[in-house]
Amino acid sequence: MKLRTTLFALTVALASATAAFAADPVKIGVITTLSGPGGYLGQDVRDGMKLAIDMEGGKLGGVPVELVVEDDANKPANGRQIAEKMMGDEKIKLLTGIIFSNIAGAVVPDVVDNGAIYVSANAAPSNLAGPDCNANYFVVPWQNDSLHEASGIAAKELGYKRAFILAPNYQAGKDALNGFKRTFGGEIVGEVYTQLDQTDYSAEMAQIRAAKPDVVFQFHPGGLGIAFLRQYQQAGLLGQIPMVLSEPSSDAVVLKSLGDAAVGLKVTSHWSPDFDNAASKELVAKWKATYPDRPLTTYGTQGYDVARLIASALKATGSIDNIDAFRAALKKADFQSVRGKFSFGSNQHPVQDWYLLEVVKGPDGVPTTKTVRKLIENYGDIHAKDCKL
Repeated sequence: MKLRTTLFALTVALASATAAFAADPVKIGVITTLSGPGGYLGQDVRDGMKLAIDMEGGKLGGVPVELVVEDDANKPANGRQIAEKMMGDEKIKLLTGIIFSNIAGAVVPDVVDNGAIYVSANAAPSNLAGPDCNANYFVVPWQNDSLHEASGIAAKELGYKRAFILAPNYQAGKDALNGFKRTFGGEIVGEVYTQLDQTDYSAEMAQIRAAKPDVVFQFHPGGLGIAFLRQYQQAGLLGQIPMVLSEPSSDAVVLKSLGDAAVGLKVTSHWSPDFDNAASKELVAKWKATYPDRPLTTYGTQGYDVARLIASALKATGSIDNIDAFRAALKKADFQSVRGKFSFGSNQHPVQDWYLLEVVKGPDGVPTTKTVRKLIENYGDIHAKDCKL
């Protein structure tokens, strides 16, 4: 009798320990920019992920999860140190969140070389899409070049022949201008690389005015874009020389800061708040209810889509203990994206549709985007052919 009681107690203890172990949440390391001019980009990615988790009651794919969030302060060295701490001290095997490509270049190779999975919510530099692609590296938003190739296509279709193009002098800026030129096909009358921390663009405004282009294309994300567009407006150029912009230069925060002057701008993107699909409508409503004073940016949608992708893989595997199984589940992309059709190409970057949008005044008087037409369908990226996965 005593032996039976002891065995029963051991069984109960073992079951309790097993249940406790099973209940341990999957930790997701979120390295992102939360401070400085680009801070709202990382905040939106983080909060898009949090909404997806909240909508599942603290779970993704039925599995409890925990976000471990750190601010890289837009410094590559910080990002690398945070990643090392997360993988070493906290044994985190799944990371995401990086906004800027210079930080991704410093962090992602170390993450994947350590056998962890990295799922990008924004940065997607060209080298990591081609020869340096990796089976443990997935990108949800776009590939840097293809994002701006859509703008080149739009500028060409709108009939512009002579373009002045600008971007910050870092990998994403170089990818931006290369992408635009690849599809625009017209004359480039000026090509300028600005500084990543620049706030005064008066010299660039003078160069644009002197070049007299048909159109300006500029890529300046976050606070850089707000400063550039305000100074473009103050210089009197906004009503003289039209712009075709890709999404990072015209997100909802940038448009709100510019006010009525933004109305009429042409924008290319993979998502707009007026998209008529269930996933987008659900997120738009949930964001508005949760953050009534903050517009939903594409960064918020990308954080949400990253979380929904992870949910689809966790639903299939139950954990990330088996990295091979989790990786295979991620590759299937078995989730409903807010942008509609979504799949991974051979280099584990998105294949998706791109749209021409126009900035209009919303019902609340705040500028927003309206879908004009689909520009390109099932579009991947030029670097996939160089990826040997």
